[in-house]
Amino acid sequence: MKDLGSLLKQAQAMQQKLQEAQAKLQAQEIEGASGGGLVQLSLRGNGDIASLNIDDSLIKPGEGEIIADLVIAAFADAKRKLDEAHAGMVRDAAGPLAGLPGMPKL
Repeated sequence: MKDLGSLLKQAQAMQQKLQEAQAKLQAQEIEGASGGGLVQLSLRGNGDIASLNIDDSLIKPGEGEIIADLVIAAFADAKRKLDEAHAGMVRDAAGPLAGLPGMPKL
């Protein structure tokens, strides 16, 4: 019965760590870029765009399609980094219980 109590305490500690990690993720901002830095954006922890910067050199008549493609690429870059950060924090918070049934996917 002591082993069950110990396991329960570990699970509660891990749950606390996961909640703390979730709060950190929500406060986090990740930057992405494309076009050699001509387009940059920041994503909040929930995936919303926080900021978007487009270099003035891109703002010319007929460049709209290029700008749109670069914004999409910058978003993809930032989203990939955000997903990696989320997975790392969950993995760190879950510790030895990572991968068990009922645990968040990594």
